[in-house]
Amino acid sequence: MKNSLRLGALIFGTTLLLGGCVATVSTEPATDQGPAAKLRLGYFDNVTHAAALVGLQNGFFEEALGDTTLSTQIFTAGPAAVEALSAGAIDAAYIGPGPAVNTFVQSGGQSATIVAGGSSGGAALVVRDGIDGPADLAGTILATPQLGNTQDVALRSWLGDEGYETSTTGGGAVTVSPTDNAQTLALFQSGKIDGAWLPEPWVSRLVLQAGGHVLVNEADLWDNGDFPTTVLLVRTDFLTEHPDTVSALLEGHVTAVDWLTQNPADAATVINAKLTADTGKALDGAVLTRALTDVTFTVDPLAATFPVSLAEAVKAGTGKDGDLNGLFNVALLNAVLAKRGEAPVSAGGLGTE
Repeated sequence: MKNSLRLGALIFGTTLLLGGCVATVSTEPATDQGPAAKLRLGYFDNVTHAAALVGLQNGFFEEALGDTTLSTQIFTAGPAAVEALSAGAIDAAYIGPGPAVNTFVQSGGQSATIVAGGSSGGAALVVRDGIDGPADLAGTILATPQLGNTQDVALRSWLGDEGYETSTTGGGAVTVSPTDNAQTLALFQSGKIDGAWLPEPWVSRLVLQAGGHVLVNEADLWDNGDFPTTVLLVRTDFLTEHPDTVSALLEGHVTAVDWLTQNPADAATVINAKLTADTGKALDGAVLTRALTDVTFTVDPLAATFPVSLAEAVKAGTGKDGDLNGLFNVALLNAVLAKRGEAPVSAGGLGTE
């Protein structure tokens, strides 16, 4: 069994067990109600969410949405964003694949739909000096952004492959401690934790600002290094009621991803401008440059990776069985791409193209 399949299996299977996010689904059938008066969008201040950062900073979303008012909410990890989406507090979110699958399966396929990809790559395990291989991890404390988020489950999966037991309540041969990313950096700098599995730019911050080194680049665990880090998830009711608004959101999203791929020299400046607006502080230039080298921006959600991962999770007994049919609807995305003369993406047989 390849590592990519084992990792993917546990990313989705364990997230089903740990996410704890059961969607609130309306019993009233949704119908097309025309463009929405407002769109509430969630995202993270991570480099892996650069499409959101650039789309907001450069005004791509607002231009595409026209009369629809855009409001935003910043999250630090996927489970919290899923809770907000499931509760109807937001309409769409840039999010990791694990929490997206979690809410879909827990709701019986009714809660949310992946309408596009956002990024691939950009996640790693960074550790302190003296840890040079898996054998050195016994008794260590490692952080992740949140219990059940994509990096949390990736770490637990990899540790299991290396023969380490972990617990969701603490303890085990290696202690996994879900911790806010900013606090993780401070704890690592002070020597209170031994490492962390994080997305960019936190990987680069731990390396350049705290003296850590990468023990595992998550891309090395997947075939061809391709694994989804960020997808664009929309409440299914919102998609049904306001397809024109979702199309407009996708117009802004595709514009942002195209801009990122066509303007690598300017990407850091625009991303830092948005991070400064959000947090009051820009990233160190060297950190941002390093982070951007490890992330690929793409509208392809890499849908073909999802069923293999879930099937392996079920076979391994790590997750509950669930039908992923309908998880993706990339038809609106493909319409946007067609207008631009760009190649369509696949739903991997799991939805509408």
